Amino acid sequence: MNILITGAGRGLGVELAAEALKRGHGVIAGVRHPDQEQTALSQLAATYGAKLTVAALDVTNEEGIAELAASLKGQGRTLGAIINNAAILTARNTPVEELDLKDMLTTMDINLYGPMRVVKHFLPLLTEPDRSIINISSEAGSITNAYPGDYPYAISKTALNMFSQQLHVYLQERGIQVLSVHPGWMHTDMGGEEAPTNPRSSAEGIISLIEQRRAPEGHFMFVDYTGKDMDI
Repeated sequence: MNILITGAGRGLGVELAAEALKRGHGVIAGVRHPDQEQTALSQLAATYGAKLTVAALDVTNEEGIAELAASLKGQGRTLGAIINNAAILTARNTPVEELDLKDMLTTMDINLYGPMRVVKHFLPLLTEPDRSIINISSEAGSITNAYPGDYPYAISKTALNMFSQQLHVYLQERGIQVLSVHPGWMHTDMGGEEAPTNPRSSAEGIISLIEQRRAPEGHFMFVDYTGKDMDI
């Protein structure tokens, strides 16, 4: 299948691209500035050639998203999966009394409205068999396990879980799998050096969720990268 991945230039995004390519899938790797050096993606391109397309995709730029979708459609390209991975973490460990609401606005624009824009414009291209939309969420978005901190990030991921649930209801009759996925606390720029999860392990699990289409056991479409149900 062909898989569109946002935020594919580093961290989990590039590991998702590498794992998908390794398994024989085509990848459209969305990055904000493809003209800048993308070392990891360049290495993948050298190995997998035309299986990898690096494309300009800024999830805050709806016009650019629409143009990319139209370009791919014009080329006759189709998709089997969309992975909304691009995200930002701001105001970490900032008490609410000191929170700059600009951080809230920026975070919601990228973490929530970004996936909404991508789905809006790329859903018509999602026509291959056994289709999936994967929204990369976080355990921080669990209302059950709410904690005082990371307000912009946590609230944006809670909202993303709601969007995933709405999409599930909307698209289930079309046979499109929709999941919010907690990728684990990963050793990336965002997760930090103390994080225990290798992002490649998380990527392996997420690509397997797309291939195997294992439905959550519970009512909600919120799982971790192994497919285990998460507390909503």
